[in-house]
Amino acid sequence: MKIVLLSAASSIHTVRWANGLSEAGHEVFVISQHENIDPFLPSVSVYTLPFRGVLGYFTIVPAVRKLLKKIQPDIVNAHYASGYGTTARLVGHHPWILSVWGSDVYDFPHKSPLHKWLVKKNLRAADRVVSTSHCMAEQTRTLTPELKDITITPFGVDLSAYQFIDIGGEKQTDKIIIGTVKTMKPKYGIDTLIEAFAILINSLQSKSEIDTKKLELRLVGGGEQTTELIALSEKLGIADSVKFIGQVPHTYVPQELARLDIYVALSRMDSESFGVAIIEAGAAGRPVVVSDAGGLPEVTINGVTGLVVPRENPSAAAAALEKLVLDSNLRKEMGYAGKIHVAENYSWSACIKTMLEVYNTTVSKYSRNLNE
Repeated sequence: MKIVLLSAASSIHTVRWANGLSEAGHEVFVISQHENIDPFLPSVSVYTLPFRGVLGYFTIVPAVRKLLKKIQPDIVNAHYASGYGTTARLVGHHPWILSVWGSDVYDFPHKSPLHKWLVKKNLRAADRVVSTSHCMAEQTRTLTPELKDITITPFGVDLSAYQFIDIGGEKQTDKIIIGTVKTMKPKYGIDTLIEAFAILINSLQSKSEIDTKKLELRLVGGGEQTTELIALSEKLGIADSVKFIGQVPHTYVPQELARLDIYVALSRMDSESFGVAIIEAGAAGRPVVVSDAGGLPEVTINGVTGLVVPRENPSAAAAALEKLVLDSNLRKEMGYAGKIHVAENYSWSACIKTMLEVYNTTVSKYSRNLNE
């Protein structure tokens, strides 16, 4: 099958889909106005068009049409309902599938009536719409209630990248490391995590149940809020226990997760629509503490693979962390459960199979409609 992904080449998710589909034996082409950062396989053809910004989604239309005429794909999969969804609709090639990602259906439509009109028009123009989570599918239906058939196509994880991590093995340090791998942006609630960590430290000091010098908060990721978050950790008197690592290549994520004892994601916005980081933590055998935002509870079995707490509630997050910090057996049990949960539901091979089934049924349905 010839597959065109109309998507941001700069996104690791685009790279994963393209590489996974190519490894499954298909011809894959990526057309993008974004420069790629992470490597595509040599078997994936990448076309980077010389247009940028919001207007780029409109100005690349003639070039995309020309490329599609040359490639003659069986299916086009546009990723992101606002930007590349607009390009796909204007190009007018069929059949095409629209993958919604999160902020394109949670945030973008609420910027203005024009923004909402644009997304709704793109959703209605696609031959099929897919979503990475059930909660985001429901959000999409609030925009276009007539879309009854939205297929769930979750992001997967390459389990082989986490095989080296021994859940119950001896650690190189006696520290208990709590952490996250996220961009330092307000939507991800890193400030809530820092506040929760400060509450945790104070609580444990008052109980004298553990040497709090053995606790560390490890924050991996760069972003606009870094300076503000450093200042917050200093203000709360925990700066010596908080490590800001900065951004790392995605290939380093398994190693970073292996350092942690507990993974935390306290996003405050529902546009955190799936929770890739949570399934990666599960693949690494790490228990998680997550907020009830967006799709995070959807990929977490509360009380089994981790603990779900109310968003923007540092005290609740601190209580969940304390429970895990004080019980190493619980950490291991939840870590094992998370690893099994991810292997059974989010292996990359299974997710690729699901997406290919969507492609095949969409192509078949479109062909039948043409012949009727």
